[in-house]
Amino acid sequence: MNKVAIYPGTFDPITFGHIDVIKKGLKLFDKVVVAVSDGENKDYLFSIEERIEIVRACRYVDLAVPQETMDKLDAYHRYKFNIMFVGDDWYKSSEWKKYDNQFAELSVDIMYFPYTKSTSSTLINNTLTSLRSDNNV
Repeated sequence: MNKVAIYPGTFDPITFGHIDVIKKGLKLFDKVVVAVSDGENKDYLFSIEERIEIVRACRYVDLAVPQETMDKLDAYHRYKFNIMFVGDDWYKSSEWKKYDNQFAELSVDIMYFPYTKSTSSTLINNTLTSLRSDNNV
């Protein structure tokens, strides 16, 4: 049985940490699908189309797709993966405990890969927002 894995995220912007997680997935799975989220109500640095193209340009990605809702079960029904992987910064969060239970019923494993602490898209976004407001950009 092929191991098809999905890695959901906003990738805004994509960082070395994201690439590191994708590379780890590529070593373990037959196919890596990256689902680029646009379902949160927030201001993105890049449009969903730009983020998908940036992710597609990564040689480690087999397929980059839009994740139109934050509902991970919707993604499962669309892409038929048997493994989902994310950074371990989500491990044991209330949101992901729910996903662990839902996906266990579908025989889908959720793997938590070590978070790359030296890089953070949230930190980058916060820094850019601060710089823009300080400079009235």
